[in-house]
Amino acid sequence: MSNRALNASNLKKDSSDVTGEAITDQSVQSGQTSSGIDIDALLNAASEVVVTWVREQHQLDEVIEALATCGRVALDTEFIKRDTYYPRLALVQLNTGDHIYLLDAPQLQLAELWQALSQVDVAIWHACGEDLGIFYLLSGCPPLTNIFDTQIALSYLTGQLQMGYQQALADQLETHIDKEQSQSDWLQRPLSDEQERYAIDDVRFLPALYLQLEAKLKAQGLYDYVWADCQLYASDLYEAQHVEDDAMYLTMADYRYTSQQMAILKAIATWREGLARATNQPRTFIIKKQAVREIITEKPSSMRELAHKTTIHRSMLRLYGEELLKVIREAKSLPPTEHPACLLPPYRSKNKILSKAVQHAIDEHAKMLGIPANVLMRKKWLSQLYEVIAFDQDISHLPQGLKGWRHEWVMHTLIPVIEKHKIELQQGMGIRV
Repeated sequence: MSNRALNASNLKKDSSDVTGEAITDQSVQSGQTSSGIDIDALLNAASEVVVTWVREQHQLDEVIEALATCGRVALDTEFIKRDTYYPRLALVQLNTGDHIYLLDAPQLQLAELWQALSQVDVAIWHACGEDLGIFYLLSGCPPLTNIFDTQIALSYLTGQLQMGYQQALADQLETHIDKEQSQSDWLQRPLSDEQERYAIDDVRFLPALYLQLEAKLKAQGLYDYVWADCQLYASDLYEAQHVEDDAMYLTMADYRYTSQQMAILKAIATWREGLARATNQPRTFIIKKQAVREIITEKPSSMRELAHKTTIHRSMLRLYGEELLKVIREAKSLPPTEHPACLLPPYRSKNKILSKAVQHAIDEHAKMLGIPANVLMRKKWLSQLYEVIAFDQDISHLPQGLKGWRHEWVMHTLIPVIEKHKIELQQGMGIRV
Protein backbone atom coordinates (compact mmCIF):
# COMPACT_ATOMS: atom_id res chain seq x y z
CA MET A 1 0.00 0.00 0.00
CA SER A 2 1.46 3.36 -0.96
CA ASN A 3 1.68 6.37 1.34
CA ARG A 4 -1.24 8.75 1.18
CA ALA A 5 -0.82 12.46 1.60
CA LEU A 6 -4.05 14.39 1.93
CA ASN A 7 -4.45 17.74 0.18
CA ALA A 8 -7.17 20.31 -0.14
CA SER A 9 -8.67 18.68 -3.19
CA ASN A 10 -9.68 15.68 -1.06
CA LEU A 11 -11.88 17.74 1.25
CA LYS A 12 -15.61 17.86 0.68
CA LYS A 13 -16.91 20.76 2.74
CA ASP A 14 -20.30 22.12 3.63
CA SER A 15 -19.39 25.32 5.47
CA SER A 16 -22.81 26.96 5.54
CA ASP A 17 -24.72 24.65 7.89
CA VAL A 18 -24.88 21.08 9.20
CA THR A 19 -26.96 19.75 6.33
CA GLY A 20 -25.71 17.77 3.38
CA GLU A 21 -25.58 14.16 2.34
CA ALA A 22 -23.14 12.18 4.47
CA ILE A 23 -20.74 9.80 2.77
CA THR A 24 -20.56 6.55 4.71
CA ASP A 25 -18.63 3.34 4.41
CA GLN A 26 -20.05 0.11 5.80
CA SER A 27 -16.70 -1.06 7.10
CA VAL A 28 -16.41 2.08 9.19
CA GLN A 29 -19.97 1.94 10.48
CA SER A 30 -20.07 -1.78 11.26
CA GLY A 31 -16.76 -1.75 13.11
CA GLN A 32 -15.24 -4.88 11.60
CA THR A 33 -12.59 -6.23 13.94
CA SER A 34 -11.20 -9.24 12.16
CA SER A 35 -7.49 -9.35 11.41
CA GLY A 36 -8.35 -9.11 7.71
CA ILE A 37 -9.81 -5.62 8.04
CA ASP A 38 -9.72 -3.65 4.78
CA ILE A 39 -7.55 -0.66 5.64
CA ASP A 40 -7.69 0.65 2.06
CA ALA A 41 -11.47 0.85 2.27
CA LEU A 42 -11.29 2.63 5.61
CA LEU A 43 -8.83 5.20 4.28
CA ASN A 44 -10.84 5.74 1.12
CA ALA A 45 -13.91 6.37 3.26
CA ALA A 46 -11.91 8.76 5.45
CA SER A 47 -10.92 10.84 2.45
CA GLU A 48 -14.58 11.24 1.48
CA VAL A 49 -16.01 12.33 4.84
CA VAL A 50 -18.02 15.55 4.75
CA VAL A 51 -16.46 18.42 6.72
CA THR A 52 -18.67 21.09 8.32
CA TRP A 53 -17.88 24.20 10.32
CA VAL A 54 -20.20 24.81 13.28
CA ARG A 55 -20.14 28.49 14.14
CA GLU A 56 -23.65 29.23 15.40
CA GLN A 57 -25.40 27.80 18.44
CA HIS A 58 -28.34 26.33 16.57
CA GLN A 59 -25.95 24.29 14.40
CA LEU A 60 -24.85 22.39 17.49
CA ASP A 61 -28.21 20.60 17.65
CA GLU A 62 -27.41 18.28 14.76
CA VAL A 63 -23.98 17.55 16.23
CA ILE A 64 -25.65 16.45 19.47
CA GLU A 65 -28.08 14.27 17.50
CA ALA A 66 -25.20 12.70 15.57
CA LEU A 67 -23.39 11.88 18.80
CA ALA A 68 -26.51 10.20 20.16
CA THR A 69 -26.52 7.65 17.33
CA CYS A 70 -22.92 7.29 16.10
CA GLY A 71 -21.77 4.72 18.69
CA ARG A 72 -18.22 6.03 18.65
CA VAL A 73 -16.63 9.37 17.90
CA ALA A 74 -13.05 10.43 17.25
CA LEU A 75 -12.14 13.80 18.68
CA ASP A 76 -9.42 16.32 19.33
CA THR A 77 -9.11 19.91 20.51
CA GLU A 78 -6.96 22.91 19.67
CA PHE A 79 -6.24 25.41 22.40
CA ILE A 80 -3.73 27.99 23.56
CA LYS A 81 -2.16 27.90 27.00
CA ARG A 82 1.21 29.53 26.52
CA ASP A 83 0.59 32.64 28.60
CA THR A 84 -2.50 31.89 30.69
CA TYR A 85 -3.44 29.69 33.64
CA TYR A 86 -6.73 28.70 32.06
CA PRO A 87 -6.46 27.21 28.56
CA ARG A 88 -8.35 29.06 25.83
CA LEU A 89 -10.28 26.51 23.83
CA ALA A 90 -10.20 27.45 20.16
CA LEU A 91 -11.53 24.45 18.26
CA VAL A 92 -13.16 21.07 18.86
CA GLN A 93 -12.90 18.49 16.08
CA LEU A 94 -15.32 15.57 15.96
CA ASN A 95 -15.45 12.66 13.52
CA THR A 96 -18.65 10.61 13.83
CA GLY A 97 -17.59 8.20 11.08
CA ASP A 98 -19.45 9.85 8.22
CA HIS A 99 -19.06 13.51 9.18
CA ILE A 100 -16.31 15.74 10.57
CA TYR A 101 -17.46 18.77 12.55
CA LEU A 102 -15.19 21.71 13.32
CA LEU A 103 -16.69 23.53 16.29
CA ASP A 104 -15.72 27.20 16.63
CA ALA A 105 -15.47 26.95 20.41
CA PRO A 106 -15.24 30.68 21.32
CA GLN A 107 -18.59 31.26 19.58
CA LEU A 108 -20.49 28.40 21.23
CA GLN A 109 -21.96 27.30 24.54
CA LEU A 110 -20.74 23.71 24.82
CA ALA A 111 -22.41 22.34 27.96
CA GLU A 112 -24.69 20.03 25.96
CA LEU A 113 -21.74 18.84 23.89
CA TRP A 114 -19.75 17.77 26.94
CA GLN A 115 -22.72 15.83 28.25
CA ALA A 116 -23.28 14.16 24.88
CA LEU A 117 -19.64 13.15 24.61
CA SER A 118 -19.77 11.53 28.04
CA GLN A 119 -22.60 9.27 26.81
CA VAL A 120 -21.03 8.03 23.57
CA ASP A 121 -20.08 4.34 23.67
CA VAL A 122 -16.46 4.94 22.62
CA ALA A 123 -14.65 8.29 22.56
CA ILE A 124 -11.45 7.88 20.54
CA TRP A 125 -8.50 10.16 21.27
CA HIS A 126 -4.77 10.08 20.67
CA ALA A 127 -2.68 11.19 23.68
CA CYS A 128 -5.72 12.62 25.45
CA GLY A 129 -3.95 14.02 28.52
CA GLU A 130 -4.25 17.74 27.83
CA ASP A 131 -7.55 17.38 25.97
CA LEU A 132 -9.22 15.58 28.87
CA GLY A 133 -7.79 18.13 31.29
CA ILE A 134 -9.66 20.82 29.36
CA PHE A 135 -12.78 18.65 29.15
CA TYR A 136 -12.89 18.22 32.92
CA LEU A 137 -12.13 21.90 33.52
CA LEU A 138 -14.93 23.15 31.27
CA SER A 139 -17.56 20.44 31.62
CA GLY A 140 -17.86 19.71 35.33
CA CYS A 141 -18.46 16.08 34.32
CA PRO A 142 -17.32 13.14 36.47
CA PRO A 143 -14.48 10.92 35.18
CA LEU A 144 -15.25 9.61 31.71
CA THR A 145 -15.67 5.87 31.31
CA ASN A 146 -15.76 5.64 27.51
CA ILE A 147 -12.19 6.60 26.59
CA PHE A 148 -10.07 4.77 24.05
CA ASP A 149 -6.65 6.38 23.74
CA THR A 150 -4.81 5.09 20.68
CA GLN A 151 -1.49 6.04 22.26
CA ILE A 152 -2.15 3.66 25.15
CA ALA A 153 -3.26 0.97 22.69
CA LEU A 154 -0.04 1.38 20.71
CA SER A 155 2.05 0.97 23.86
CA TYR A 156 0.66 -2.56 24.20
CA LEU A 157 1.69 -3.42 20.65
CA THR A 158 5.03 -1.61 20.49
CA GLY A 159 6.29 -0.92 24.02
CA GLN A 160 6.58 2.76 23.04
CA LEU A 161 4.69 4.67 25.71
CA GLN A 162 4.39 8.04 23.97
CA MET A 163 4.15 7.42 20.25
CA GLY A 164 3.04 10.53 18.38
CA TYR A 165 0.00 10.60 16.13
CA GLN A 166 2.05 11.19 13.00
CA GLN A 167 4.20 8.13 13.63
CA ALA A 168 1.13 6.07 14.59
CA LEU A 169 -0.55 6.75 11.26
CA ALA A 170 2.64 6.09 9.35
CA ASP A 171 3.30 2.79 11.13
CA GLN A 172 -0.25 1.46 11.30
CA LEU A 173 -1.93 2.89 8.19
CA GLU A 174 0.99 3.94 5.97
CA THR A 175 -0.53 7.41 5.91
CA HIS A 176 1.32 10.70 6.30
CA ILE A 177 -0.01 13.91 7.81
CA ASP A 178 1.65 17.28 8.34
CA LYS A 179 2.08 18.41 11.97
CA GLU A 180 3.73 21.79 11.36
CA GLN A 181 0.72 23.83 12.53
CA SER A 182 0.58 22.47 16.08
CA GLN A 183 1.93 25.65 17.68
CA SER A 184 0.12 28.14 15.46
CA ASP A 185 -2.47 30.70 16.61
CA TRP A 186 -5.68 28.67 16.81
CA LEU A 187 -7.74 31.63 17.94
CA GLN A 188 -7.21 33.58 14.74
CA ARG A 189 -10.13 33.72 12.34
CA PRO A 190 -10.28 32.68 9.67
CA LEU A 191 -7.87 29.81 10.08
CA SER A 192 -5.36 29.37 7.29
CA ASP A 193 -5.90 26.53 4.83
CA GLU A 194 -2.92 24.77 6.43
CA GLN A 195 -4.41 25.08 9.92
CA GLU A 196 -7.79 23.81 8.77
CA ARG A 197 -6.23 20.84 7.01
CA TYR A 198 -4.17 20.07 10.13
CA ALA A 199 -7.28 20.22 12.34
CA ILE A 200 -9.23 17.94 10.01
CA ASP A 201 -6.39 15.43 9.70
CA ASP A 202 -6.18 15.13 13.48
CA VAL A 203 -9.54 13.31 13.47
CA ARG A 204 -9.95 12.19 9.85
CA PHE A 205 -7.97 8.97 10.30
CA LEU A 206 -8.66 8.27 13.98
CA PRO A 207 -11.61 5.89 13.31
CA ALA A 208 -9.47 3.87 10.89
CA LEU A 209 -6.60 3.81 13.37
CA TYR A 210 -8.98 2.67 16.10
CA LEU A 211 -10.36 -0.18 13.99
CA GLN A 212 -6.87 -1.30 13.00
CA LEU A 213 -5.72 -1.33 16.63
CA GLU A 214 -8.95 -2.92 17.83
CA ALA A 215 -8.48 -5.78 15.36
CA LYS A 216 -4.88 -6.39 16.45
CA LEU A 217 -5.65 -6.14 20.16
CA LYS A 218 -8.64 -8.47 20.01
CA ALA A 219 -6.67 -10.97 17.94
CA GLN A 220 -4.08 -11.06 20.75
CA GLY A 221 -6.65 -11.02 23.56
CA LEU A 222 -5.48 -7.60 24.79
CA TYR A 223 -8.39 -5.30 24.07
CA ASP A 224 -9.98 -5.54 27.52
CA TYR A 225 -6.64 -4.73 29.19
CA VAL A 226 -6.22 -1.65 27.01
CA TRP A 227 -9.79 -0.54 27.67
CA ALA A 228 -9.28 -0.84 31.43
CA ASP A 229 -6.04 1.15 31.28
CA CYS A 230 -7.72 3.87 29.24
CA GLN A 231 -10.42 4.29 31.89
CA LEU A 232 -7.75 4.27 34.60
CA TYR A 233 -5.92 7.06 32.76
CA ALA A 234 -9.15 9.06 32.40
CA SER A 235 -9.72 8.75 36.14
CA ASP A 236 -6.11 9.76 36.92
CA LEU A 237 -6.49 12.86 34.74
CA TYR A 238 -9.68 13.77 36.57
CA GLU A 239 -7.92 13.50 39.92
CA ALA A 240 -4.99 15.60 38.65
CA GLN A 241 -7.41 18.29 37.50
CA HIS A 242 -9.05 18.41 40.92
CA VAL A 243 -6.02 18.63 43.21
CA GLU A 244 -6.63 21.15 46.01
CA ASP A 245 -4.32 24.16 46.10
CA ASP A 246 -2.79 23.09 49.41
CA ALA A 247 -1.82 19.72 47.92
CA MET A 248 -0.05 21.09 44.85
CA TYR A 249 3.27 21.04 46.69
CA LEU A 250 3.37 17.24 46.44
CA THR A 251 4.09 17.51 42.70
CA MET A 252 7.38 19.25 43.54
CA ALA A 253 8.28 17.51 46.81
CA ASP A 254 11.51 15.59 47.31
CA TYR A 255 12.10 12.83 49.85
CA ARG A 256 15.31 14.59 50.91
CA TYR A 257 13.42 17.66 52.17
CA THR A 258 13.15 18.12 55.93
CA SER A 259 9.75 18.68 57.50
CA GLN A 260 10.45 22.43 57.68
CA GLN A 261 11.43 22.49 54.02
CA MET A 262 8.20 20.66 53.23
CA ALA A 263 6.31 23.35 55.15
CA ILE A 264 7.99 26.08 53.12
CA LEU A 265 7.33 24.21 49.88
CA LYS A 266 3.65 23.75 50.74
CA ALA A 267 3.25 27.43 51.57
CA ILE A 268 4.96 28.61 48.38
CA ALA A 269 3.11 26.18 46.13
CA THR A 270 -0.27 27.10 47.65
CA TRP A 271 0.45 30.82 47.32
CA ARG A 272 1.70 30.43 43.74
CA GLU A 273 -1.37 28.43 42.72
CA GLY A 274 -3.77 31.01 44.08
CA LEU A 275 -1.88 33.89 42.46
CA ALA A 276 -1.64 32.11 39.12
CA ARG A 277 -5.38 31.52 39.09
CA ALA A 278 -6.23 35.06 40.22
CA THR A 279 -4.00 36.67 37.59
CA ASN A 280 -4.65 34.01 34.91
CA GLN A 281 -1.00 33.38 34.18
CA PRO A 282 1.02 30.14 34.16
CA ARG A 283 2.53 29.03 37.46
CA THR A 284 6.00 29.18 35.94
CA PHE A 285 5.52 32.87 35.05
CA ILE A 286 5.40 33.56 38.78
CA ILE A 287 8.08 31.19 40.04
CA LYS A 288 9.74 28.43 38.05
CA LYS A 289 10.40 25.08 39.71
CA GLN A 290 14.13 25.77 39.85
CA ALA A 291 13.53 28.96 41.85
CA VAL A 292 11.19 27.08 44.19
CA ARG A 293 13.93 24.51 44.85
CA GLU A 294 16.41 27.34 45.51
CA ILE A 295 14.05 28.90 48.07
CA ILE A 296 13.63 25.53 49.79
CA THR A 297 17.40 25.14 50.02
CA GLU A 298 18.43 28.72 50.83
CA LYS A 299 15.43 29.81 52.94
CA PRO A 300 15.93 33.50 52.08
CA SER A 301 14.82 36.08 54.65
CA SER A 302 15.35 39.35 52.73
CA MET A 303 14.83 40.85 49.30
CA ARG A 304 18.59 40.86 48.85
CA GLU A 305 18.80 37.12 49.49
CA LEU A 306 15.84 36.48 47.20
CA ALA A 307 17.57 38.42 44.45
CA HIS A 308 21.04 36.91 44.87
CA LYS A 309 20.31 33.34 45.94
CA THR A 310 17.43 32.51 43.63
CA THR A 311 16.64 32.81 39.94
CA ILE A 312 13.23 34.46 40.39
CA HIS A 313 12.59 36.81 37.49
CA ARG A 314 13.29 40.38 38.51
CA SER A 315 9.86 41.63 37.41
CA MET A 316 8.19 39.04 39.65
CA LEU A 317 10.54 39.98 42.46
CA ARG A 318 9.47 43.62 42.22
CA LEU A 319 5.78 42.73 42.10
CA TYR A 320 5.58 39.94 44.66
CA GLY A 321 8.90 39.77 46.50
CA GLU A 322 7.67 41.17 49.84
CA GLU A 323 4.54 39.04 49.70
CA LEU A 324 6.62 35.93 49.02
CA LEU A 325 8.99 36.71 51.89
CA LYS A 326 6.00 36.90 54.23
CA VAL A 327 4.85 33.48 53.03
CA ILE A 328 8.34 32.04 53.66
CA ARG A 329 8.64 33.62 57.12
CA GLU A 330 5.26 32.28 58.22
CA ALA A 331 6.14 28.79 57.03
CA LYS A 332 9.51 28.87 58.79
CA SER A 333 7.83 29.89 62.05
CA LEU A 334 5.39 26.98 62.10
CA PRO A 335 5.89 24.53 64.97
CA PRO A 336 7.06 21.03 63.91
CA THR A 337 3.65 19.62 64.80
CA GLU A 338 2.16 21.62 61.89
CA HIS A 339 4.74 20.56 59.32
CA PRO A 340 3.62 18.29 56.47
CA ALA A 341 4.91 14.74 56.54
CA CYS A 342 8.16 14.05 54.73
CA LEU A 343 8.05 11.81 51.70
CA LEU A 344 9.01 8.20 52.10
CA PRO A 345 12.44 7.46 50.61
CA PRO A 346 12.62 5.41 47.42
CA TYR A 347 14.24 1.99 47.34
CA ARG A 348 17.95 2.30 46.56
CA SER A 349 20.46 -0.50 46.95
CA LYS A 350 23.67 -1.68 45.37
CA ASN A 351 22.45 -5.21 46.05
CA LYS A 352 20.45 -6.10 42.94
CA ILE A 353 18.95 -9.37 44.21
CA LEU A 354 15.51 -7.83 44.88
CA SER A 355 15.50 -5.78 41.66
CA LYS A 356 16.47 -8.79 39.56
CA ALA A 357 13.86 -11.02 41.19
CA VAL A 358 11.12 -8.45 40.70
CA GLN A 359 12.11 -7.75 37.10
CA HIS A 360 12.14 -11.47 36.36
CA ALA A 361 8.60 -11.81 37.73
CA ILE A 362 7.47 -8.85 35.65
CA ASP A 363 9.15 -10.13 32.49
CA GLU A 364 7.67 -13.61 32.90
CA HIS A 365 4.12 -12.36 33.33
CA ALA A 366 4.48 -9.84 30.51
CA LYS A 367 5.72 -12.60 28.22
CA MET A 368 2.82 -14.82 29.21
CA LEU A 369 0.30 -12.06 28.44
CA GLY A 370 2.10 -10.96 25.29
CA ILE A 371 2.59 -7.34 26.34
CA PRO A 372 5.70 -5.20 26.98
CA ALA A 373 7.05 -5.30 30.54
CA ASN A 374 7.01 -1.50 30.82
CA VAL A 375 3.26 -1.56 30.11
CA LEU A 376 2.55 -4.27 32.66
CA MET A 377 4.35 -2.43 35.46
CA ARG A 378 5.06 1.31 35.60
CA LYS A 379 7.96 2.58 37.72
CA LYS A 380 5.61 4.74 39.80
CA TRP A 381 3.39 1.78 40.63
CA LEU A 382 6.36 -0.35 41.65
CA SER A 383 7.68 2.40 43.94
CA GLN A 384 4.28 2.64 45.62
CA LEU A 385 4.12 -1.13 45.98
CA TYR A 386 7.54 -1.11 47.67
CA GLU A 387 6.24 1.50 50.15
CA VAL A 388 3.21 -0.62 50.99
CA ILE A 389 5.33 -3.67 51.75
CA ALA A 390 8.32 -1.98 53.40
CA PHE A 391 6.15 0.02 55.80
CA ASP A 392 3.57 -2.73 56.37
CA GLN A 393 0.75 -0.60 55.00
CA ASP A 394 -2.71 -2.00 54.37
CA ILE A 395 -3.15 -3.50 50.92
CA SER A 396 -5.81 -0.85 50.21
CA HIS A 397 -2.90 1.58 49.73
CA LEU A 398 -1.94 -0.13 46.48
CA PRO A 399 -2.03 2.24 43.50
CA GLN A 400 -5.17 2.03 41.38
CA GLY A 401 -3.16 0.61 38.49
CA LEU A 402 -2.47 -2.52 40.56
CA LYS A 403 -6.08 -2.96 41.70
CA GLY A 404 -7.60 -3.83 38.35
CA TRP A 405 -6.72 -6.72 36.06
CA ARG A 406 -3.15 -6.78 37.43
CA HIS A 407 -4.35 -7.33 41.01
CA GLU A 408 -4.45 -11.13 41.11
CA TRP A 409 -0.95 -11.41 39.68
CA VAL A 410 0.36 -8.75 42.08
CA MET A 411 -1.16 -10.47 45.10
CA HIS A 412 -0.25 -14.06 44.26
CA THR A 413 3.06 -13.66 42.46
CA LEU A 414 4.73 -10.26 42.78
CA ILE A 415 4.13 -9.50 46.45
CA PRO A 416 5.46 -12.91 47.58
CA VAL A 417 8.64 -12.23 45.57
CA ILE A 418 9.10 -8.87 47.27
CA GLU A 419 8.25 -10.27 50.72
CA LYS A 420 10.99 -12.83 50.26
CA HIS A 421 13.47 -9.95 50.06
CA LYS A 422 11.72 -7.62 52.51
CA ILE A 423 14.77 -7.03 54.71
CA GLU A 424 16.81 -5.92 51.71
CA LEU A 425 13.91 -3.68 50.63
CA GLN A 426 13.66 -2.02 54.03
CA GLN A 427 17.40 -1.51 54.25
CA GLY A 428 17.39 -0.02 50.77
CA MET A 429 14.73 2.45 51.93
CA GLY A 430 16.66 3.44 55.04
CA ILE A 431 14.48 1.55 57.50
CA ARG A 432 16.26 0.09 60.48
CA VAL A 433 15.53 -3.61 60.81
